[in-house]
Amino acid sequence: MRQGDQDANADSGQPADAGADADVGAISSERLAGHLRMLASDEFEGRAPDTPGEEKTVAYISEQFAAAGLQPAGDGGGWTQAVTLERTEIAGPVAASFTVGGDEAWSLVNGEDIALETLHPDGNVALRDVPVVFAGYGITAPELDWDDYAGLDVRGKVVVVLVNDPDFETEPGRFGGKAMTWYGRWAYKYIEAAKRGAAGVLIVHETAPAAYPWVTVRNGRLAPQFDIVREDAASWHLPVRGWIQRATAERLFADAGLSFEAAKREAQQHGFRARALGDARFSAAFAVERSRITSRNVLGLLPGDARADETVVVSGHWDSFGIGEPDESGDAIINGAVDNATAIASMIEIARVMAEGPKPARSVLFVALTAEESGLLGATYYAAHPLRPLATTAAVLNMEMWSPDGPTRDISSWGQGKVSLERDLQAAAAALGRTYSTDPDLEAGLFYRADHFAFAQAGVPAITIGPGMDQLDGGVEGGKAARADYFAKRYHQPGDEFGDGWDMRGPTADTEVVLRLVREVAGSGAWPAWDADSEFRVARDASAQERAGR
Repeated sequence: MRQGDQDANADSGQPADAGADADVGAISSERLAGHLRMLASDEFEGRAPDTPGEEKTVAYISEQFAAAGLQPAGDGGGWTQAVTLERTEIAGPVAASFTVGGDEAWSLVNGEDIALETLHPDGNVALRDVPVVFAGYGITAPELDWDDYAGLDVRGKVVVVLVNDPDFETEPGRFGGKAMTWYGRWAYKYIEAAKRGAAGVLIVHETAPAAYPWVTVRNGRLAPQFDIVREDAASWHLPVRGWIQRATAERLFADAGLSFEAAKREAQQHGFRARALGDARFSAAFAVERSRITSRNVLGLLPGDARADETVVVSGHWDSFGIGEPDESGDAIINGAVDNATAIASMIEIARVMAEGPKPARSVLFVALTAEESGLLGATYYAAHPLRPLATTAAVLNMEMWSPDGPTRDISSWGQGKVSLERDLQAAAAALGRTYSTDPDLEAGLFYRADHFAFAQAGVPAITIGPGMDQLDGGVEGGKAARADYFAKRYHQPGDEFGDGWDMRGPTADTEVVLRLVREVAGSGAWPAWDADSEFRVARDASAQERAGR
């Protein structure tokens, strides 16, 4: 078997684990539904970190891991890994306004016109009459000969940027077409502006390129914000950051004598140059409460046999948004049933079935991760403080958001990972009479929005597995309609609840595919690998020697 920079792909033709078929069909719809009913209940208060809901969630998952037959794999031989986070919450009212052309300031309503937050470590937010500049998509990509900041000093200024990247609404160009790149993600735009010393970033929200509605932005910003502890937090984080509605941006540009739509088209062209928005000024003031909290990842281990020191990680995030603003019905609990109690239910059920079946060659580590909704923080923390070596972690198989809308012919993974695990998933699906579909929403940038991304950045071959779109009853059109309805009406909203109307055939069948995939990767002697053109291959190659000779 080849090793290191020649790691064998897991789909290299080596025989699958002899036990791969032994427990297929053992996944219980009733057990899955029971876990969902509990985790997404109002009793768990929306499963937000640092709340009574976290206490109940962590206790439940730990109990279920134990009942499934796993061994505790956390700190000090316990079930949890402590994840220390910086917590920032707006305290009291938010004052925000623009002033253009010497006119009277026009006030912005937080949550309606604008949605602000901060993770900066220094005191309350107090920006007054800060110059405003437009930096297109806020991207610097030397390898693409693209620099939206060329010739512009943004130190101490507020930068207005567009969401996604330039190719989303144009013909395929330097960014490869509609599929969102890392440059299109809000996290990248904040990081890039902070490097340049900006006072803040305001991203213009549009539903299509953002891939979610304004209500998702609002709910996320109104909730407490978290980050891992960073020594360089003052330079890593902007003093203020957030989003503005497109209508807000249109008025701002018009007052500055510009057309927002024309400026947007210009920003999509190579050679765009950032500029000041006339004499526009931005002011923002709000009090901030800061604290340091400890949340927890929950970890259970199924020890392997022949190669117990090698690891396959099965993961999913347990957190949702807790209690937010009431919806039209008065419900304020964001229960997070689809997102992501479904994955935790599947994880517990896979653990139970595997523990009752043949022992895998590699150890399987089940990790229920915290603070995904705050920026993949539980996964980022684990990748920086692994409890089993990343060099000999063969794969991370992350799960997200099974659909309650009926079974599908296919199963999918998020984004274009350029990794052998995508082909392994295809093979596992085919063995069960299913098909594999590539991500139909590449423009949503989902590859960068799930916990596997933190492991990928550390070099570990990783994917996030999600539901397919081709419904047995409804076809692709039915699947698209169901997904669009979910994202518009329930995603990150109180409506994401479990109910008797759920069709559990879909989550059950999808869990069966993941079970088979875990069995095969854990039983194989091959090392999953990034493809030659993957940006993560270099990081994996750096640890090749630690896998040599196995």
